[in-house]
Amino acid sequence: MELIFLVFILMLSIFLGFELINKVPATLHTPLMSGANAISGITVVGAISLAGTGQQDLSNWLGAAAVALATVNVVGGYMVTDRMLAMFKKRGSK
Repeated sequence: MELIFLVFILMLSIFLGFELINKVPATLHTPLMSGANAISGITVVGAISLAGTGQQDLSNWLGAAAVALATVNVVGGYMVTDRMLAMFKKRGSK
C-alpha cells in the first residue's frame, strides 16, 4: 500500500511541475533559473555535510557523488543564466 501511495505522489508532482513550468512566461525564466541555482547551492552544502560524516563507505561515496553532481548543476546553471542575461544587453556594450 505504501508503494502505491509513493508512486501516486511521484506522478502528482511530475504532473504539477510540468503544468507550473508551462505557465511561466519567458521573461521569468532567468530569475527562476537564478533561484534554482541558489537552491542547488544549498544542496551542495548539505551534500558536503553528508560526505564528511564518516559513518559508512556507501554514504561517503553517495555524498561525494552528490557534491560533484550538485556542483556541476550550480556551475552549469549560472553559465546558462549568464548567457541568457547577455541576450538582453545592447550589442555595443560589454
